[in-house]
Amino acid sequence: MIKKFFTTLLLTVSLLGAVAQNANDPVVFQINGKNIYKSQFMKEFLQSIGKDPNAAPTACTYEKRKALEDYVQLYVNFQTKLADAYAMGYDTLTTLNQELAGYRKELAAPYLIDSATLQQLLREAYDRNHYVLHAAHILVHCPESATPEDTLKAYTHAMEVYQEALKSDNFYEVAQKEMRYQRMNDRDPLVREKADQVNPLEGDLGCFTVFDMIYAFESAAYAMKPGEVSKPVHSRYGYHIIKLFDRYNYYGKAQFAHIWIPENTFKAEGKIKDAYRQLKEGADFGVVAKNYSGDQSTSDKGGVMPELAPNQLPYAYIEAVAKGLKVGDYTEPFHTRFGWHIVKLLKKETMPELESLVPYYRSRMTRGERSTKPQKMFVDQCKQRYGFVDYTQVVTSKKKAKRVTYAASLDAVRAIVSDSIFSAIFHYDPEQITDMRPLFRIGDQEYNSRQFARYIYKTKKVRALCDLDIFVAERYQEFIDAMVLDYADSRLELDNPEFAALVDEYRHGLMIFTYNDQKVWSKAIKDTVGFAEFYNNASLTHNYNDTNDAVYFWNERARTVAYTVSDSTILPRSKALKVVNKALKKGWSSSVLVNELRRKAKCDSIVTANLTLLEKGNQSTLTANEWHPGVFAHVADSGYQILVVEKIMPPALKTREEARGYYLNDYQNYLEEQNNIALRKKYNVIIHQNVIDEIVY
Repeated sequence: MIKKFFTTLLLTVSLLGAVAQNANDPVVFQINGKNIYKSQFMKEFLQSIGKDPNAAPTACTYEKRKALEDYVQLYVNFQTKLADAYAMGYDTLTTLNQELAGYRKELAAPYLIDSATLQQLLREAYDRNHYVLHAAHILVHCPESATPEDTLKAYTHAMEVYQEALKSDNFYEVAQKEMRYQRMNDRDPLVREKADQVNPLEGDLGCFTVFDMIYAFESAAYAMKPGEVSKPVHSRYGYHIIKLFDRYNYYGKAQFAHIWIPENTFKAEGKIKDAYRQLKEGADFGVVAKNYSGDQSTSDKGGVMPELAPNQLPYAYIEAVAKGLKVGDYTEPFHTRFGWHIVKLLKKETMPELESLVPYYRSRMTRGERSTKPQKMFVDQCKQRYGFVDYTQVVTSKKKAKRVTYAASLDAVRAIVSDSIFSAIFHYDPEQITDMRPLFRIGDQEYNSRQFARYIYKTKKVRALCDLDIFVAERYQEFIDAMVLDYADSRLELDNPEFAALVDEYRHGLMIFTYNDQKVWSKAIKDTVGFAEFYNNASLTHNYNDTNDAVYFWNERARTVAYTVSDSTILPRSKALKVVNKALKKGWSSSVLVNELRRKAKCDSIVTANLTLLEKGNQSTLTANEWHPGVFAHVADSGYQILVVEKIMPPALKTREEARGYYLNDYQNYLEEQNNIALRKKYNVIIHQNVIDEIVY
């Protein structure tokens, strides 16, 4: 059924638009009095076989002609089913439209962003991805909810830190000083107590590449040269002063083996040098790592580390690769704040082409500023396209040389919003808002304060406290963008014929799937009387000697009882065979025989019996020499099996239940064929074969 569903999707066509006709575009079909022209049909046919409609025709072959003729029948069947589905109101089914709405949402997403901006961001990410940066930063905290006064205060302080960083030869010392300052001014006494406990490499970020940092930080860092200090860079966390130390060519993930002495003593230095001497004398790196390395997680594995990205490695390891370390080579001993190291490069990746990285990039661009840029650009374009007007703003009239203020404000909404909004327990009565003047307009839609208040209520969430005037103003801009996006979404089918055709394809596919299910698939399963009658007639037409009918017949079958003894030490095979032969002579039933075997074994659990029909050519239990009535013993694990072949049954036609799957499929095909015949009569289908015969492609 799934296969049929996707076949119908490929066949879907849009017949709603008028097509200019001429002598070179004759009618191919007439269905229910409606003409379908050659241009329409060929567009869908060539698309179904994956051929460029602009490509020159090639020589006609039997295979090409058959493909065309087959598609003609599929096309007509689809169109008549679609006409019948519309006549039966399938397009109004609630469940179908709910499912279509889900598909439409997915289909609409690429149309509700600015594709040029998206491509630019993908290329930007790829270009940056060629490099790894090593940087440190100083963060002056300033949350998004900060008041203008607090924001200015934070920015002023950030500029002071920036000036100090420019003058200093040691960025870490400036970062340590700022950390002490922030802790001393913290409200938490426990934080103030730790003011002097700072990292000697305060603010160091190690190595990172694209997507490892927030977008604003990343953009600023990639615009810098090694050794530079940035002016304060604003993000949702506050203001960052960045120091870029190095920029390395990116190689992707890498795998290292290392010898690590996690000490910073003279003894440790001697130890790493001794390890290096052994390597130079030809010792195996893995053996030396096992004997010297202090990394317990890798020393027993020859020092081998897992494949890691740059942001998971000490920058000194990345620097070693950047300076030309080749696969299979190892470094001289070097010192970091973590101790002493010798690093061997086992393998490294190379940068793939952009096309192969696009799915990964797009998955990483689902959040943050980078993800909103294409949609924000699209919203701005829609504002211009559909004539956006914000009645709360002062605008300049072109007709009058003076400024005019529209009579609208956010005061009515501001009046009902309280601090409860920040804990997401905000409630309000819509009747409290009596000012119904529109706040803004997009196209032919206007939005008022009640709609804005409803938006605030529906999007409430726990967030940091901030000035309520700022909060309402920020939510208003969000509300505008959301409504502009909704308006553009509502017009997609009108403004974009390609999208309208795509939605129609899914609508028609769902309609045909539902139609086939009710008329064919489910009907075949539920119609037990019809299915029984079909079996009675169809079973008479099958021939055992026809290989195409093999699935409807049994080959020779051996009626066999398998007596299994799981432990031959408890009941020897020879003893069991005597019991079996005695039982056969006396005509015992299998249950009596099993009880006797269990009595001889003095253990019920080791003896079981199973009756089965073994089909010739489809079994591996009996050998070719055993294909006749008799008793045969086979060794099985710690025990054995005694197979009693009672009789050989001749080939036979399978019953309806034994071949149910095959007959059910045949019945469905029969119902579909009968339905297609009826629909062609009902909708008066006329196929102009002379036109089809002249088609070349």
